[in-house]
Amino acid sequence: MNQKGQNRRKIKKGIVVSNKMDKTVVVKVERTIRHPRYEKVVTRAKKYYAHNESTPLNVGDEVKIMETRPLSKLKRWRVVA
Repeated sequence: MNQKGQNRRKIKKGIVVSNKMDKTVVVKVERTIRHPRYEKVVTRAKKYYAHNESTPLNVGDEVKIMETRPLSKLKRWRVVA
């Protein structure tokens, strides 16, 4: 916790892969890890459903998403930039 008693929310950077839903975008976040046995650098990806009310986003746009309270069954993130 920081001084004001609030937790720092996680922020991730990714690319929009779908914008077909109303007020929701799907964001693909990639991360690189080193394989525990073979030591090769491997890219892992995960898709997040993010709430987007204001800005119109297109597929391929790079966005930042922030962790938030559950907004629906799958949405726990919102677009910040």
